[in-house]
Amino acid sequence: MGLDVEKGILSVFKVGYPKNYGWVIVVAGTLTIFAALGLGRFALGMLLPSMGEALGLTASQMGLVSTANFSGYLLAVAACLFLGRTLSARRLISFALLLGGCSMFFMARVRGFIDCALLYLITGVGSGLANIPTMALVSSWFKSTLRGRAAGFIVMGSGFAIVLSGILVPFLNERFPGVGWRVAWMILGAILLLVAVFCYLVVRDAPEEVGLKPLGGEVESKVGALARESHGPSFSGGVSFGTLLHLASIYFCFGASYTVYVTFFVVSLTNERGVTEFFAGGLWGLIGLLSLFSGPIPGVIADKVGRRAALITVFSMHTMAYVLAGLSCAPNVLPWVSVLFFGLSAWGIPGIMTAIVSDVAGPLHTARVFAIVTLVLGVGQIIGPAVGGALADVTHSFSSAFFMAALVAATGVLLSMFLGARNIRS
Repeated sequence: MGLDVEKGILSVFKVGYPKNYGWVIVVAGTLTIFAALGLGRFALGMLLPSMGEALGLTASQMGLVSTANFSGYLLAVAACLFLGRTLSARRLISFALLLGGCSMFFMARVRGFIDCALLYLITGVGSGLANIPTMALVSSWFKSTLRGRAAGFIVMGSGFAIVLSGILVPFLNERFPGVGWRVAWMILGAILLLVAVFCYLVVRDAPEEVGLKPLGGEVESKVGALARESHGPSFSGGVSFGTLLHLASIYFCFGASYTVYVTFFVVSLTNERGVTEFFAGGLWGLIGLLSLFSGPIPGVIADKVGRRAALITVFSMHTMAYVLAGLSCAPNVLPWVSVLFFGLSAWGIPGIMTAIVSDVAGPLHTARVFAIVTLVLGVGQIIGPAVGGALADVTHSFSSAFFMAALVAATGVLLSMFLGARNIRS
């Protein structure tokens, strides 16, 4: 129905799909990540201080609320292994945003830890169902020479959401004392519903569907060609088990580390460093602003220099950010430096991983292989905040959680060093 409506509109104005429509898909993808992941997941970091205080949540419970979201995400990723065969990317993305938006509306009415965790689990399901097909569109709409950049622009959406939440949440908490976080959940849910409508009208599963060709030239990388030549009927699309394990392990390190930072950074500032919510919101918004560059820049590095160099660079910056966040000395200086390191590298790894998976799996199998490695990412996302929150309760400080995250990110650096051309082909 959406395709027929759009064709009718285009015929009225005597225009067709432009040959660079792939970049329209990137815009839709950016909005999807902005809504499903950025608002559906990362806004929690700004909402936790006021919501946690209102609901009387402990550090462990705050971590478990985040873990519930990632558990829903993990369930959705597993479902994508099968739903991708029956539902188009356009329909799946739109449904996911609708589900996430409705669950966030109901988050405004929670009364305690249990209902909060259950509803946020549903939000996580929506995030996962939207993320996998969105990132898989990169493989269909772009050749290897542009995939890193296209994926990098898409993951910018999370940065826009962090900027918005850093401004919106403190404003609403001041405007509506005691219930500002509830109003925020309602507004964020409404945004997801609007993006769902936009994506349903704009997104197309493949350029061939509208008489176009993928952008980036006709010649693809040797790695991608070799990977496709070896594809068989296997569940992993012909990608070797060793390659899957290596990529999944790298993605696990990202999931188990960054989630600790985005969950506890703001609450650690307000509870342990004594800063105001507005100041913490400013730092959170700065992370979002800086992170707008964290997708495109590593994407260019991945396309021009190599996927391995890009991964090592991003993981190294993450490690420094987590170490600095955990240090208790010079509190007026280190948070700023930590924000700088994390913000400039925040969402680089998902974009790079999308490019790698697209290279080794090819357009037909990207969604499935990406879902497999993302399942392991999901496990890391569940473990990270749960263990981090428990460590904070035991040690009475969030520093231990940040140091744990730094150790996991450093492991990601080591794993990335062993990622070479021979490791990313069947």
